[in-house]
Amino acid sequence: MPIDPYAWLEQSLATIHRADWYRSVKTIYGRPGATVFLEGREVINFASNDYLGLAGDERLIAAGVAATKEFGTGTTGSRLLSGQRELHRKLEKAIASLKQTEDALVFSSGYLANLGAIAALVGKRDLILSDQYNHSSLKNGAILSGAAVIEYPHCDITSVKNHLIEQRQNYRRCLILTDSVFSMDGDLCPLPALLDLAEEFSCMLLIDEAHATGVMGKTGAGCVEYFGCTGKQLIQIGTLSKALGSLGGYVAGSTTLIDFLRNRAPTWIYTTGLSPADTAAALAAIEIVQQEPQRLTQLWTNVDYLKQLIQEQIFELNLLPSESPILCFQLSSAAEALKAGQYLRDAGIFAPAIRPPTVPTSRIRISVMATHEAMHIDKLVAALRTSV
Repeated sequence: MPIDPYAWLEQSLATIHRADWYRSVKTIYGRPGATVFLEGREVINFASNDYLGLAGDERLIAAGVAATKEFGTGTTGSRLLSGQRELHRKLEKAIASLKQTEDALVFSSGYLANLGAIAALVGKRDLILSDQYNHSSLKNGAILSGAAVIEYPHCDITSVKNHLIEQRQNYRRCLILTDSVFSMDGDLCPLPALLDLAEEFSCMLLIDEAHATGVMGKTGAGCVEYFGCTGKQLIQIGTLSKALGSLGGYVAGSTTLIDFLRNRAPTWIYTTGLSPADTAAALAAIEIVQQEPQRLTQLWTNVDYLKQLIQEQIFELNLLPSESPILCFQLSSAAEALKAGQYLRDAGIFAPAIRPPTVPTSRIRISVMATHEAMHIDKLVAALRTSV
């Protein structure tokens, strides 16, 4: 009898269950916001990447509806064929203005932006140095490129320099990859030091600003602005789906870089252009970010308030170092993380358990929003105080 070639799937799922790594979706009803309806119950939402609370904003919704009425639901083709709309260029110019770069290119997702840009920039004769905690899209982009890949210990500048001393001369080009805000830890990359090494060893530097755009820096331009590196030569990638409340991704940089990617990035060339609704919503979001700085101020007021309460009331909480609106506390096992997540949900708090293989150690991830009220944060801290 022939062996069932799909039999291994059930065995693999059983292994995932035994390790407490099994995942399933949790349906949210209604609009996103500081509170959401989850499984028939209203809970305070500390699980969202909607840092500025724009995903449910009436102005983004109106922009998306108006664009759909004018341009339809889809762009019907790749941007180089039938998919280009004037809205796309307006959005790209708005992103370049926010990021203070010469130009930008919009992709259909942030994941596609990373895959396409990395695969276009380096190949089999090149070297990639990648932070070990980088997002999956950066890691898979590195694999797709065919370049030699070296993962360095998290934010370890000495390791990066040593690898460059030993390896740089053996390769045609070198690309350093890092998240700017690490999404499952909350800490920041050492951007100024990485830029110094990139210049010293003639390397390109690509940073993923997914969790920094709209969040970090005086105007919300990201970690490049936060670290005072605006105008430096590097490749900035980000998403429109987090603080900007829409969908899609972008690359921002020099005019030459963007022109090159239009001609060589496979995930831009061979995929349908971003929908009119998503494009218009993201454009509206950038306008709000630039016109309403109080949103960013309120976000950081909430972050500071939460940190203060934790320090005063539950200082024993095993928090990971964070300089962003993402706060994580570690737990001893995946089972303990699941237990803590369920306890919080029973207390009316939605803050998910994050487990391997997504992260090396299990944890609860808390993300703060500008639209959280003081009572929301008070309730979170009260629940944490009784759970640890």
